[in-house]
Amino acid sequence: MSLSDPLGDMLTRIRNAYGRKKSSVSTPASRLRARVLDVLKSEGYIRDYSQTDFENGKSEIEIELKYFDGAPVVREIERVSKPGRRVYVSAKSIPHVANGLGIAILSTPKGVMADHEAREQNVGGEILCQIF
Repeated sequence: MSLSDPLGDMLTRIRNAYGRKKSSVSTPASRLRARVLDVLKSEGYIRDYSQTDFENGKSEIEIELKYFDGAPVVREIERVSKPGRRVYVSAKSIPHVANGLGIAILSTPKGVMADHEAREQNVGGEILCQIF
């Protein structure tokens, strides 16, 4: 099956799994998805993730979701830059998500990073998603 927006598919799987109070969710693997999950893990929005390689050459990522007092740590997760409309920002115009309580994940020339890291390194790029 071909997906037009693989990252959007992963974010939707995470959103749906939190809605169903699941402890983990799986998604097909890709480097972009893994980099986004690295940021989510370092910022404390997921517990961990692991990649499983199958004999047919395909890989899958198992994501362990995080809860605090029974409530999901991620209240909202949304895709910003979509295949039909890409959203790029300069280093000076990176948005503050929920007055600094959330994060925006950017794809920059220096790699995929959270908004505060991009501001520190003075680099802009494509806003992939926002989490709060």
